Amino acid sequence: MPSRSTVLVVAPADEALRGYCLDSVAAAYDIVLITHSAPTWERRCIRDVEIADPADETALLAAGRALAARHTLQGVVTWSEWDLVNVARLAEHLGLRTNTPQVMLDCRNKAAQRTLFARHRVPSAKAMTAHTLLEAALAAETIGYPVVLKPAAYAASIGVSRAAGAEDLPGAFDFAREGADRSRESHAVLVEEYLHGPEISVECVTHRGTTRAVAVTRKTLGPAPYFEEIAHSVDANDTLLVQVGPVAAAAVRALGLTDGIQHVEMRLTDAGPRLIEVNARIAGDLIGQLVHLATGVDLARAAADIACGTTPDLTRTPRTAAGIRLLYPNGSGTLTARQFTDGFAAHTPWLRQVHWLREVGDTVTLPPHGSMYSARVGFFTVTGTSTRQVEQRTRLALDQLTLTTTPLTQRSTPRRPHLPEAGTRA
Repeated sequence: MPSRSTVLVVAPADEALRGYCLDSVAAAYDIVLITHSAPTWERRCIRDVEIADPADETALLAAGRALAARHTLQGVVTWSEWDLVNVARLAEHLGLRTNTPQVMLDCRNKAAQRTLFARHRVPSAKAMTAHTLLEAALAAETIGYPVVLKPAAYAASIGVSRAAGAEDLPGAFDFAREGADRSRESHAVLVEEYLHGPEISVECVTHRGTTRAVAVTRKTLGPAPYFEEIAHSVDANDTLLVQVGPVAAAAVRALGLTDGIQHVEMRLTDAGPRLIEVNARIAGDLIGQLVHLATGVDLARAAADIACGTTPDLTRTPRTAAGIRLLYPNGSGTLTARQFTDGFAAHTPWLRQVHWLREVGDTVTLPPHGSMYSARVGFFTVTGTSTRQVEQRTRLALDQLTLTTTPLTQRSTPRRPHLPEAGTRA
């Protein structure tokens, strides 16, 4: 039996939302790992490990050299947004296949993306950068309200909000600047045109300069003025893919990406699809798993194949749909209950997974004093024959779910999560 190739994985992240990626790669490759702390759940998948902070380029390169001295590495891959640039530098250092660090820097900087989209005539939003509130006000007046403010280089919808008018701008700017100050690449705030229409993403695979759009992810956004995604669904039969796939591929080309997986976000406006941003890695929130359930395309395996110079298998097998609902309380406070009706999950085969991220007794804080990402209580996934059925089953599950929080200043009342009406995605 021939020996398997060895791939280096950097920063595998948490098991709940990224464990499926490591499991998928381990099914086909021997894995060596670089991670910031001693592995726990990852041990089932790996042959060797070096402990290093991927944010520390010197430490990362040293860890990579140590693993390369002990193993013959065919490729390096990460699905961590925060570590894309340093991993590209590591791959170059080890002589492995990669997009250039400069390309990855551009992918991490939304302002740079806007410039490249304009240069290559990819439909996008008007945008300007700002370092002060005065600069943000001038940018907003130039672009025209409403505008969206966000860190120029961050992720997970952290620091992103909409300003409907000048009275909203100071709060939105402070919210964005707080996120920007935590960025490794840029402390600027991006002020951009608000795009009206449903938000989607296109999941793409690029190999040797050729991009194939493999799935459309329909999104449900949380309450304004924030843009946190609270639900996703993927339907293998979504006819929108034909329309938006070429736009996504054009965006990938504009950024100079030649290899890897891309999560391309856009809005469907009256003037057609317009780009929000390109993320040069597998999408979060289990979207890669939804794509696999619905279409049979394994994005994590494809990422490893491409990194190792192998043509990925993009054969579509199932023709179904799958979705995820991310769970949040209606208000900040102490979590006092989070549960489904007794017996519901055990007797519902289409409820594929239920996972809790917060325990009873934890404090959860929503924006503007916290973030939707840190306030997430848990999630569940469902399957169905179509997006419509996935939405119907999601509603049924929400009807059986109770989330209760106690505000810090008053007694609690049970609250059920609210899901917008079918088809509405702000």
